[in-house]
Amino acid sequence: MRILFTGLFSLVLVQTVLAQDDLLNELDNKEPSDTELTIGTFNGTRMVNGHSTETLYRGSLEFIITHRFGTLNSGGYNLWGLDDASIRLGLEYGITDRLGVGLGRSSFDKTFDYYVKYKALQQSKHMPITLTALGTASYNASMNVEFPTLTTQEKMSYVAQFLISRKFSSRLSLQVAPVYLHQATVDQDIAVNDLFSVGFGGRMKVTKSMAIIGEYYLRVNENENTPYYDPIGVGVEFETGGHVFQLVFTNSRGMVERSFLAETEGNFFKGDIHFGFNITRTFQLARNK
Repeated sequence: MRILFTGLFSLVLVQTVLAQDDLLNELDNKEPSDTELTIGTFNGTRMVNGHSTETLYRGSLEFIITHRFGTLNSGGYNLWGLDDASIRLGLEYGITDRLGVGLGRSSFDKTFDYYVKYKALQQSKHMPITLTALGTASYNASMNVEFPTLTTQEKMSYVAQFLISRKFSSRLSLQVAPVYLHQATVDQDIAVNDLFSVGFGGRMKVTKSMAIIGEYYLRVNENENTPYYDPIGVGVEFETGGHVFQLVFTNSRGMVERSFLAETEGNFFKGDIHFGFNITRTFQLARNK
């Protein structure tokens, strides 16, 4: 029944999305004037696992559901991963059109995460890129059981990154994201406390309401004995006026930066791929100026 419900839910939601008009289509194809800012570089605040350069408008509250099943190569007994699941529930609020804050809780490692996101530059006719800064803190509550003697600080991880994107046309947007991750506690034999990565992502619009999305993070200074892999994600994105719905395939089960940057256990090219989805719904709580 669980599998049947999941399949029916996905089918109905996809058909609903496809049936709606793209409310942003005219703005998406409009050329910016000398002072007009480029909007709609990406449809949502997420790529696959990581963030995009997009921020919410002032007074907007975004409810985020991210879901990952088990690996496709786990076999028919596990129904190719559908018997296993991890989920993250999150909220993000736009304090201004450029500044937002968010929080979430993941079932994977019982992780709580908090972040601040600020769009420092926005693409226009005279500004070639959008630049967004992101700072994240996460708390691994699973360590309370595994390592009960550790302090709260020793269970924390921190991320600082710059998200740099450019909308090349109404169909194509690309992003690069240098990332610094600090983990207070790691196994020194296989990991490092301070990990540097560079993320690459993109979106190619193929119809009025559908796009292909993808991202890849190259870990620069990982321990040579690491059992972990660079995170890869691809997917199909559907847009409506208030929802962004993404069907994704990734080798990462974790859905926060610490998890997918430092602890991706699957080899994408050997079938260690998790099917999942991201759903965001935005509510306008305050009147936007």
